[in-house]
Amino acid sequence: MTTDRGTAQGTEQRGGIEVKPAAGHIGAEITGVDLAGDLDDAQVAAIRAAVLRWKVVFFREQRLDHARHVAFARRFGEPVVLRRRGKASPPDVPEVETTADRLELGGRFGMAHDEWLRRRRHTLLRGWHCDHGARIDPPAATILRAETVPPYGGDTTWSNLAAAYAGLSAPLRAFVDGLRAEHRLGVGYQPRPGDDAYVRHLLEHQIASVHPLVRVHPETGERVLYVNGYYVEQITGLSRAESRAVLDLLLEQATRPEYTVRFRWEPGSVAFWDNRATIHLAPSDHAHLDSPRIMHRVMLAGDVPAGVDGRPSEAITGSAPGRW
Repeated sequence: MTTDRGTAQGTEQRGGIEVKPAAGHIGAEITGVDLAGDLDDAQVAAIRAAVLRWKVVFFREQRLDHARHVAFARRFGEPVVLRRRGKASPPDVPEVETTADRLELGGRFGMAHDEWLRRRRHTLLRGWHCDHGARIDPPAATILRAETVPPYGGDTTWSNLAAAYAGLSAPLRAFVDGLRAEHRLGVGYQPRPGDDAYVRHLLEHQIASVHPLVRVHPETGERVLYVNGYYVEQITGLSRAESRAVLDLLLEQATRPEYTVRFRWEPGSVAFWDNRATIHLAPSDHAHLDSPRIMHRVMLAGDVPAGVDGRPSEAITGSAPGRW
């Protein structure tokens, strides 16, 4: 029987695999496991425990194809099937979305991809997000694998929202515990002068929900500072000026360097993160390198968030629990 143990360097052994922390509050690298193989229950339990503890875990030199990627994801939950994907995603594996799809998005609305990104991420904090955070039931987790990466650049950064909440002062924690905020797709977008096809698209396909500003994690019971820069712009019951000041304070708290970890991708790398307790920042330093970055993701279905008072999130428009 394999027993859990730690070492002086912080590495833990669980279920026959090694979990080595990557930063003080978030992130760990897992070795000793082949994700393409038939994982036993002890290995699955060890990976799940590591994800809950470290919020994002990393694997290197994995040999996953699309089918094995989905099979691995199914050991931890039900993969999401998106209604619409781009041409880069594999048509015969509907659970897999290829991130190169996003290169098409600007062109659909008459913009180069770089301009579309600049209008979406026009401040330092706008790019931080959880996946599909405007839905009533955002994904529980995301599993992202790298196929091709630039020789340098293209790193992803994650932040631990449970640690960020715990790092607030007690009076501020008590204040935000009772607040709720509207999460809406596209709130941070800066429109083009005149007619803007993307604005029309957002108006015609709105997705919005009211989530607690402090979410109770359904598995760990931790309180999570449920805030991000891409979907959240208004706290319910506060004026816009008050809301902006509070959100800026909380976003700066959530993205403090000590709560983050940055990962250098290699072909065959896999990141598995808890989308309920983290926000992440996609890279913006590799577009000029003329080197492809091809990533594939599978998301696991999540539940409806609940606040400290037990009250669940409320859908405004565009989504319903379990319906993608």
